[in-house]
Amino acid sequence: MLSILPIVALLTTLIGIIIVKGADTAQSISYLILLGAAIFSFALSTIFAPQPISKIIEGIKKSSSQILPAIPILIFIATVSATWMLSGVVPTLIDYGLSIINPKFFLLIACAVCAVISVLSGSSWSTIATIGIAFQGIGNVMGYSDGWIAGAIISGAYFGDKVSPLSDTTVLASSSCKVNLFTHIKYLMLTSTPAMIIALLVYAGVGFFSNTNEASQSFDIIIALNNSFNITPWVLAIPIITGILIAMRIKTYITLAVSSLLGLIGIFVFQPQIIEMLGYTTTWNDICIMCSDVLFTETTISTGNELLDSLVSTGGIARMMPTIYLVLCAMTFGGILIGTGMLGTITKAFTTKIHSLRQTVSATVGSGLFINCCTGDQYLSILLCGNLFRNLYKKNRLEPRLLSRSLEDSISVTSVLIPWNSCGVTQSTVLGVATLTYLPYCIFNIASPLLSLFFAWTGWKIRRLKN
Repeated sequence: MLSILPIVALLTTLIGIIIVKGADTAQSISYLILLGAAIFSFALSTIFAPQPISKIIEGIKKSSSQILPAIPILIFIATVSATWMLSGVVPTLIDYGLSIINPKFFLLIACAVCAVISVLSGSSWSTIATIGIAFQGIGNVMGYSDGWIAGAIISGAYFGDKVSPLSDTTVLASSSCKVNLFTHIKYLMLTSTPAMIIALLVYAGVGFFSNTNEASQSFDIIIALNNSFNITPWVLAIPIITGILIAMRIKTYITLAVSSLLGLIGIFVFQPQIIEMLGYTTTWNDICIMCSDVLFTETTISTGNELLDSLVSTGGIARMMPTIYLVLCAMTFGGILIGTGMLGTITKAFTTKIHSLRQTVSATVGSGLFINCCTGDQYLSILLCGNLFRNLYKKNRLEPRLLSRSLEDSISVTSVLIPWNSCGVTQSTVLGVATLTYLPYCIFNIASPLLSLFFAWTGWKIRRLKN
């Protein structure tokens, strides 16, 4: 009973703040809520079930080993976002997108394109931090709500990430369950494909029945873009080189660092007028200061169009710092739950007296969602859940590929829906949309665990192993 109290306190506080103050407020102080929950967990353990401090430290180490590597990636995502905007990459993509894409098909196209790019790159984070930002800007101009735009982008990116053989979570889920990678992906497609079809149909329907902005407003944005930026296809060399680095499987943080450097150089090569617009001269001292400001602080450009001004403003690393604080607090909370044994006590309760197929898969999906909320990290959740259920699946004569698929359906794609999870807070920061704002519109991410449960209840394509 004591083990569940920190989770109850966390969720109760979060829900209360959402009701009273709204989702944006809850998002902005969620790191404090997580820190408070971590302190509460430690206090309960100290008072009622004292653990050696070495176990607490071991739990935090286990949590940090999965989460800390994401910190440099978050920093470089922030710098890519800033430099790609000011070098003209994102403005050029927005200009082309407004000129080519029919607003009625925007959500459908955004979802499909992000899916393809994510399959090829194996990374939803890279997809959203690059092309996703451009689609967010295009959708805003076309008159779609932030939630629908972000939902379409995230749905496509996470579908691609989930079924790509290059994805680290896909490799981790299959390897932790001792399943061949391509066997895992093939089996995963049974739930992922219909979930994606449902998402595409919903986005197509919403686009068809939406009242998008008139062409004149898009035309005004295009004029303002061309007045402020040099719109040229040559600037697309930056994302092309980035794509080549991703295809070569260069480490993510190195790829993003190189991409940031290219974007910074691109400001001087393609957008020299931006230097003056930001209030700097071409002296060496001013150039160094400008580069530092672009990477680390907020920059704004006056284009004469209020909507465009908000789209092309950048925040640099400073805007990403609340995200980093949240990730660190989530790491601390998850580490204390692991070190005190609270998480183990709670998860074991899910597996008692489970024998049927329906119960086993339902417990896996439920535990996956729960552990994802507790640890704040999809990698750690996959490992913990895989270890927890591996013997149970073997005992109940269920295939390991069913476990690996259930882990992906309940953990990999739902991580982005949790406000304090590293995925949720990252994509929220990158796209500028609160997690709880876009959550209802991430159709693929919501449909995946539901379809996993549906197929378990029907027993379709699921077989028992022979003794």
